[in-house]
Amino acid sequence: MPAHRGVAAPDRRPLRHRGPVHRHRRDAGRPEYRRRSHQLPIAVHAEHSIAALNAGKHVACTVPMATSVEDCTRIVRAQEDSRKSYMMMETAVYTREFLYAKDLRDSGQLGRIQFLRGAHMQEMAGWPDYWLDLPPMHYATHAVAPLLALADRPAQSVRCLGSGRVNHAATRGGPPFAVETALFRLRDSDLAMEVTRSLFDVAREYVESFDVYGEKMAYEWQQVERELPVVFTGEDGKRVEIPDYADRLPAEIREYTTRGVYDATENQHLSFTQGSGHGGSHPHMAHEFVMSILEGRPPFPDVYTSANWTSAGICAHESALRGGEEIALPVYSRPAVGVDA
Repeated sequence: MPAHRGVAAPDRRPLRHRGPVHRHRRDAGRPEYRRRSHQLPIAVHAEHSIAALNAGKHVACTVPMATSVEDCTRIVRAQEDSRKSYMMMETAVYTREFLYAKDLRDSGQLGRIQFLRGAHMQEMAGWPDYWLDLPPMHYATHAVAPLLALADRPAQSVRCLGSGRVNHAATRGGPPFAVETALFRLRDSDLAMEVTRSLFDVAREYVESFDVYGEKMAYEWQQVERELPVVFTGEDGKRVEIPDYADRLPAEIREYTTRGVYDATENQHLSFTQGSGHGGSHPHMAHEFVMSILEGRPPFPDVYTSANWTSAGICAHESALRGGEEIALPVYSRPAVGVDA
């Protein structure tokens, strides 16, 4: 598709990551690249994004935006100064399941939303060692984002508790909790939501799930992957087939909702194979990023929403370290301006 030309994607293979920020800053100014797509180790997300924005490039960055509130703020300011587009590529708000639940909300079938719950439980053995040093809630956006997107509100504050212990903490140090579970209050709303996250030493099939409970209808994620989700109308529940939604995309990229997009079949990334293809989200995200630039509008999620979704987990971990103390999230301003092409 002509609209998708001129996108640079930094190589995610480990041997190519030596000196990534230096090399990225060198390449960021190349005029043939108007947009940057980042799928790189978490620790360099912020520096890469800021370098690209400062070089006048649009940025699409995989989750999370950053691992500190300070770096989230730096990215927000870099986007405001550059007036270029920043989008955190959050798969969980472009999956088939999310689009189905969003249709229930938008059609009024859910009624008033009363509560939301999300979880992301994943065994990270076999992934790069830097995951051993990551608190569970620092990579919580897959569970946080669909809840806040369905509620159409940012997170305001959080109380979080840590539970259990990871085996490697005794010898390696680092984050001690096997599980972190949090309750959030939403801004300008009477809603609360619950989020649970684990990375190591918890017996559970991989799951990125969300449940949404309305006054008329509720949507619940399936217990195991081979099952179907359940929709409740009042107290009556039934399992439902989820459509693919490829018809909402340009014909040229519809096939990518059902097959790998990272590499050849024999070299697919763990995040794609372990995550069941991310619910067909990849072409939807790519299309949104490119079209937002062409149309001169913020993408979804934009830099402010990305910062809130990311800060939710950062502040949740801080709350867990403080024994469940309530932590207020930063408020990121949102000026009424578009983006420059």
